[in-house]
Amino acid sequence: MKSGFVAVVGRPNVGKSTLVNRLVGEKVTITSAQPQTTRNAIRGVVNGDGYQVVLVDTPGLHKPKNELGNRLNSLVYGSLKEADQVLFLIDATMPIGPGDKLIAQRLIEAGADTFVLVNKVDKANRPETVAQLVKAAEWPFPQVFPISAIDGSGVSEMLEELAASLPEGPQYYPEGMLTDQPEAVVIGEVIREKFLDRLRQELPHSLVVQVEDVESKEGRIDIAADIIVERKSQKGIVIGKGGSMLQAAGTEAREELERILGSKVFLDLQVIVEKDWQRRPMLLDRLGFEVE
Repeated sequence: MKSGFVAVVGRPNVGKSTLVNRLVGEKVTITSAQPQTTRNAIRGVVNGDGYQVVLVDTPGLHKPKNELGNRLNSLVYGSLKEADQVLFLIDATMPIGPGDKLIAQRLIEAGADTFVLVNKVDKANRPETVAQLVKAAEWPFPQVFPISAIDGSGVSEMLEELAASLPEGPQYYPEGMLTDQPEAVVIGEVIREKFLDRLRQELPHSLVVQVEDVESKEGRIDIAADIIVERKSQKGIVIGKGGSMLQAAGTEAREELERILGSKVFLDLQVIVEKDWQRRPMLLDRLGFEVE
């Protein structure tokens, strides 16, 4: 069979996680309008007729402002080393910028087999899409596809070409397995997504969720998680007036977790302040952002 690991790369908020979920057929990675949503290399598994594609959804490459940013970029470059193929997403609705050019240069230097995907064609007009396709064709990559991760336009055709490009290999994951993420990571990402959807532009970068305990009881799963922010003022924002933010996001997270886990869920959320956690290497290690 054809099989291999495929890194999904691009600038923040270009639609990488949405594409992974579209290809897998179910939600395996969180999405948000806020940039820098993905903070882990999340694997999604796509099984087809005679092939298995293992997608590695990476954080958006960006100019780092702190230790966390450095580690996220390192995570992307590490994913490129293990990849048999790369999907490089650019946005059909925005001009190709320095960030896109930097990623393209890194891929060229790495000698990575790369498909360029011009995403969000559902939002772009025809001249915008054509302009991006022409620009993308200037890079020395063999394939350029216009797609929409939202409505699926062009995705099946791209997947067919992607599967054909992979080497002969083993079935890495059993049939029916959609992701290799530990349960605690999935839980934490679902909780974080519900807050990202509600928070102001500047706060999402400062918020991380640490799952402290998951305990199965008769007919129920008890989950305790800390929502970690960097400043006391942020703690107030996350809790909301009279606890409104915490309650609304927590309720939505609990309902989605019940669907995912197939059980009633009791969710205990605590908001914790860890000053400047994005700049503290030892704390980043504890939160799972280790340097490989």
